Amino acid sequence: MITILKLREHEELAEKAAQWFHQKWGVPLEAYIESIDECLCQKAAVPQWYLALEGHTVVGGLGVIENDFHNRRDLAPNVCAVYVEEDYRCRGIAGELLHTVCTDMKEQGVDTLYLVTDHTSFYERYGWEFFCMVQGDGEPTLSRMYIHREA
Repeated sequence: MITILKLREHEELAEKAAQWFHQKWGVPLEAYIESIDECLCQKAAVPQWYLALEGHTVVGGLGVIENDFHNRRDLAPNVCAVYVEEDYRCRGIAGELLHTVCTDMKEQGVDTLYLVTDHTSFYERYGWEFFCMVQGDGEPTLSRMYIHREA
């Protein structure tokens, strides 16, 4: 059974989460540690981090940060680092993570989220809409920016 957790409610998983996200995305471990620590302090709605677990194994996760390395600082906050382990894909885990983050952020007063991706037709099935193209930091081509408004 897959369980979706809000990391701010499970401080004991902070180090494991930081290591897992670092391994998936190659962003410096220190950046994840700093962001997760800020999440645990609960001083603001952003940043937030979420994990999908099967038992004690992390099988998916995502975060919410102010800016996911792009030039449109006005389009915030951003869902970031969306990842589900290959063996666990096509089971609705990403959809559960996305639903959880949208609902949780709405409860914290944030009803509009943005997401940068190169995927097409994936996020649409979860209520996201293409919004515009953005320039990723250091990227030669533009990336797709999606928006989700929680009613």
